[in-house]
Amino acid sequence: MKNNKLNSKDLINIGIYTAIYLAIFFVVGMMAAVPILYPVSLFVIPILTGIPFMLFLTKVKKRGMVLIMGLILGLFWFSIGYTWTPIASYLLSGLLAELILRVGNYEKFSSMLLGFATFSLGAIGCTLPMWIMADTYMEHIREGMGDQYVEQLGIYMPAWMGVAGLGIIFVGALIGGVLGKKMLKKHFRRAGIA
Repeated sequence: MKNNKLNSKDLINIGIYTAIYLAIFFVVGMMAAVPILYPVSLFVIPILTGIPFMLFLTKVKKRGMVLIMGLILGLFWFSIGYTWTPIASYLLSGLLAELILRVGNYEKFSSMLLGFATFSLGAIGCTLPMWIMADTYMEHIREGMGDQYVEQLGIYMPAWMGVAGLGIIFVGALIGGVLGKKMLKKHFRRAGIA
């Protein structure tokens, strides 16, 4: 990594892969409209986002690219009403992922896999308000989704699910990262990672 300055190509890559990541996250996240599927969505989202994210990591050769992606994701979720928690969680997970990727010099698959799994933990910020701001957040949800949805959400997403959710996301991300590498074997070889 001789040149660590981000150029326009790097920024375009960040934009493209963030958009793909968000589109997959958003579509799969629609499962949460059915409360019983909310915990399942925590598992499925990182599996499916693992494919574009692992491809993104074959292009990441400069510091800060994953952190910028995390900031964009956090700001997006904040802008559509998920409070400040996704900004905090994605900045923290993005920073930790950057540190892990640096250990592997942005080229070791084990670092990429652990970096993606760590980055994926930022998604918990989207669900945190239902536990740390329960009264106001659930009242807001009640207005849009109704009493029955809020009651069911309380059953399938109890407070302990905040901790369990981290484990669910992490395991899903490990599966997604391995799946991404298998599906993108040619790109990994070209990047000298396979």
